[in-house]
Amino acid sequence: MGIVELLLIAIGLSMDAFAVAVCTGLGQTRFKISDALLVGLFFGAAQAGMPALGYLVGSGFSEKISFIDHWVAFAILVAIGGKMLVDTHKEKKNDCANITGPCTADGALTFSKLFLLAIATSIDALAVGVSFAFLNVKIIFAVCIIGLTTFVLSIVGVRVGSLCNTRFRFWANIAGGVMLIAIGAKILIEHLV
Repeated sequence: MGIVELLLIAIGLSMDAFAVAVCTGLGQTRFKISDALLVGLFFGAAQAGMPALGYLVGSGFSEKISFIDHWVAFAILVAIGGKMLVDTHKEKKNDCANITGPCTADGALTFSKLFLLAIATSIDALAVGVSFAFLNVKIIFAVCIIGLTTFVLSIVGVRVGSLCNTRFRFWANIAGGVMLIAIGAKILIEHLV
C-alpha cells in the first residue's frame, strides 16, 4: 500500500474526529489554540493507537486467511465507510450547534468527555488495523500518517467550528465514508486483476 492510499485512509478515518472537533469549536465561547492542540492530541493519539492494536490482533491470524485477505480488507473498509454514510444520513436533521462535544456549557474542555470521544471516533481505525495486518502494511509508518493526519485535521476542525456553521460536519462525514469505500474497492480490484 502506497503513501497516497495511506493518506486517503488517514483522511477518511479522521473525518469523525474532524466532525467532533468542528462541534467542539462550535461549543466554545472563543477559539483557543491550546484547546485545539489538546483536541488534536487526544484524537490523533487514539486514531494512531487503534490501528496498531488492530494490527497486533490481525497479525495473529492473517497467515491463516491470506487467500481471502483482500476480501476481508474490502469488507472492513466498505462496512466502515457505509456505516459513516448511513450514520450521517440518520443525523442529517440533527443540529451540531446544539452539541457541546467535549465542552461544558461555558465552552471549557473536559478531559473525560474528550477521552471518550477520542476512543469512540477511533473504533473504526481498530478494524482498519486488522486489515493492515492482512495486507502486510508497514504499521509504524501507517500509524504515524494516521495519527498526524488526525492531529492536524482535528486542530483545523476546532478552528472551522469556531468560524463556521454546521453544514460542514455533514459533508466531512460523507467525504470520509466515500473515501474509505473507494479505497476498499481499489484494494479488491488490485488483488483480483
